[in-house]
Amino acid sequence: MTRSELIALLAQRFPQLVQKDAELAVAEILGAVGNALSRGGRVEIRGFGSFSVNYRPPRIGRNPKTGESVCVPAKRVPHFKAGKELRELVDQQINIPGYEPDFGCVTSTYGPETVGQVAP
Repeated sequence: MTRSELIALLAQRFPQLVQKDAELAVAEILGAVGNALSRGGRVEIRGFGSFSVNYRPPRIGRNPKTGESVCVPAKRVPHFKAGKELRELVDQQINIPGYEPDFGCVTSTYGPETVGQVAP
């Protein structure tokens, strides 16, 4: 779902909201989450999940084209952890007509007895 689809869904679900009001509501909510994260805060929405900021320390990376070592600076990145209710909702069987997922167990032909051996 995109931002514009969310706005359209809100306007459709709540007839008292004009499209412009739904747009403003979505912008305010996302802006509040973004502002809280930019200040290093944490946002928790019960039943949905929590947004936080993770710190990634500086490291030495490699330029994949030349193989040259490159210093990658430290940075802070947004992180989302799904709540229990959202995880359970997503884990339920998806009922889409014509959609048959293959969730069967994938078995490897390479078991523990082949550790250290070269694959054929």
